[in-house]
Amino acid sequence: MSDDTIRLVTIGRILRRRWRLLAVLTVVGALVGYGTSVLFPPRYTTSASVLLPGQWEERELLTQVDIATSSTVVDRAAAALDRSGVSGTELRDRVSAKTADGNIVKISGTADTPERAQQLADRMAKEFVTFAARITGGGTDSEATTGLETLRQEVEKTNGRITDLAEAADPGKTVEGVQARTSLERLRTSLEEAMKTLAESDPLASKAGMVVMGPAARPAGEAPPTRMQLIVAGALVFFLLSVIGHLAAARTNRRLRTEPEIAAALGSTLLGTVDVPGERGAHRPEVHGPRARIRRMLGVDTRWDVPTLQRSGDEADRRIRYGRVCARLRDQLPAPRQLLVVVPDGDGIARQAAGQLVTEAGSDPLLRVVNVSVSGPLVPDRGTESGVLVVLSAGHWTAEELGGIAEACAEGRHQVVGVVVAGTAWARPARTAGRPPEEATPALAVHGHATGGSA
Repeated sequence: MSDDTIRLVTIGRILRRRWRLLAVLTVVGALVGYGTSVLFPPRYTTSASVLLPGQWEERELLTQVDIATSSTVVDRAAAALDRSGVSGTELRDRVSAKTADGNIVKISGTADTPERAQQLADRMAKEFVTFAARITGGGTDSEATTGLETLRQEVEKTNGRITDLAEAADPGKTVEGVQARTSLERLRTSLEEAMKTLAESDPLASKAGMVVMGPAARPAGEAPPTRMQLIVAGALVFFLLSVIGHLAAARTNRRLRTEPEIAAALGSTLLGTVDVPGERGAHRPEVHGPRARIRRMLGVDTRWDVPTLQRSGDEADRRIRYGRVCARLRDQLPAPRQLLVVVPDGDGIARQAAGQLVTEAGSDPLLRVVNVSVSGPLVPDRGTESGVLVVLSAGHWTAEELGGIAEACAEGRHQVVGVVVAGTAWARPARTAGRPPEEATPALAVHGHATGGSA
């Protein structure tokens, strides 16, 4: 698997064979998300809008945003709210401001309840308007303000004087009177336009008078991340990490899975492949105890990356494969035809296959099965045997473990004459007596050299 591309079929196999473990880890992730939501109580956020009348440049709006969240405004809001345990420093992390279209500054407040969030946003907006008005008023010069008011009064007096002169100009009787009245009206109009232009050009007057556009809306839901979002996120993260962990473990797996690799690790040749009927516990290790029961309950006591069981023939076809292996052994063995069949300890599939080989071979060749531990392999010394036949299943042993078995055979003065790889397959129903197989050759009747590839 380490050299294979990760495909959807691989992920599907993980989901199908590890669904219990994945379900448990997903529930654990959901519980972790719930615990996180308990440690961080829910938050509610709302905003209050403040309108800034007049013409404002972008940098000036950004300055107002900074003023809205300044320490002075926040401290004033904290003092006005007078909440126990909430200082201006802590409140500064719960407020924010940003600009919107139309010279609007939106001030947001976050609290643990909707009511407090609404109160915080409204108070921050009010304190911002008050502080901004104070800055604007404090920047005006009293002399300039008095001069502007005096000018308005003088203009009003001038307008009154113009009215008096117009009434005394003998309207409609002489050309000079009409011209005088016309000149006086033009003068009145010019003075009004000048005063209007002066009022519009006053920057302090145009930018004063910030307005809070109504109270902040009471939030109807929690601010993200909500408790449900944390629970879902925890479950999803644990599920994805579990799948990624399975894929990473499979890619770093060094167990040999192909017949040529297994034969090369044992330094021998492949005599064939055989299969045993697939069973639910074929790949389960023979261990007992509480940990074994927990592993069995979670479904982690069996390999998930073993190939899916293929549908094989019936019992007659299976015996033909075993017979071909026995025939190849007869061709390679000198007399007497006695072999020591080595099966790795804990390989239940190989043990079943070895037992079937002994049954099919009978006394020619004579097979004796021994279990060898892969952690400390020890093979009996050579007696009357002509060699060793290694029977094992694919995908369970590393090259180092198989090399240790080969060295143990060499220490016992045995030669590995062949390797048989066993697997599992779904068995078809047995044929009826009226429907013999097309190649109904008896299993032990093959005495020639078999050249049909893997049996």
